[in-house]
Amino acid sequence: MAERPPRKPRTPHTAQVVRTERLTPHMQRVVLGGDGLAAFDAGTYTDHYVKVLFDAPGAAYPEPYDLERIRAEFPREQWPTTRTYTVRAWDAGRRELTLDFVVHGDQGLAGPWAVRARPGDTVRLLGPGGGYAPDPAADWHLLAGDESALPAIAAALEALPADAVVHAFVEVSGPGDEQPVDTAAKVVWLHRGDRPVGEALVGAVRALEFPAGRVQAFVHGEAGFVKELRALLRVELGVPREDLSVSGYWRLGHDEDGWQASKREWNAVVEAEQEAPAS
Repeated sequence: MAERPPRKPRTPHTAQVVRTERLTPHMQRVVLGGDGLAAFDAGTYTDHYVKVLFDAPGAAYPEPYDLERIRAEFPREQWPTTRTYTVRAWDAGRRELTLDFVVHGDQGLAGPWAVRARPGDTVRLLGPGGGYAPDPAADWHLLAGDESALPAIAAALEALPADAVVHAFVEVSGPGDEQPVDTAAKVVWLHRGDRPVGEALVGAVRALEFPAGRVQAFVHGEAGFVKELRALLRVELGVPREDLSVSGYWRLGHDEDGWQASKREWNAVVEAEQEAPAS
């Protein structure tokens, strides 16, 4: 059995909070900057993401900050916790990174941190990663997601030319969670209310009269509705896999640690089910 090559060390970027803004009742914006972002770059993809590092309570890490050393010398329960967030915007000239955080009161780790963040606070992050950008050769574009996918959907809409054919659906809690997006395309805002996450979104996409031609689809958010929409696109409508960017950003009943631990296997099962030929 061949040995697995050693993992390449990952050096976190160290940034400072520049300013914050409450966008909606459930979305907090944090703009980061500073010399620690000198090696950061984003712009190839509209779904660029970073992994924000949160120190374990009470842990005193050595300086200079070395993530590999921390993981080698500290017990797992004292490792930093990571949370993944889409890059809403990157201004290379000003060296400012904008991240939008979904907030549900005191629930979770990153949302409450974003609400409490103040200018000058230090934050470390890894990345960016990413893999999707609107293809100008596509005949039309389908963008669908919940709040967690809104930053990426907004970035994609702003990257598309004004004459692009786009159907964009965003499911949010209610009217107060809609956001202005700098786009000529119409965004269909779906208000969840008391319904399960994704119910309104799946219904709206199923009701869409699909235009002719090649579609490029971006569908992200809660894993349950993502699975349903992937089946619609891939199985029922036969959209080629290479024209789909479809993934669960999160899953009901799981925090990010639990979801990330099971996501690869879950995705493999879903893909196997939906790619298997009909008997």
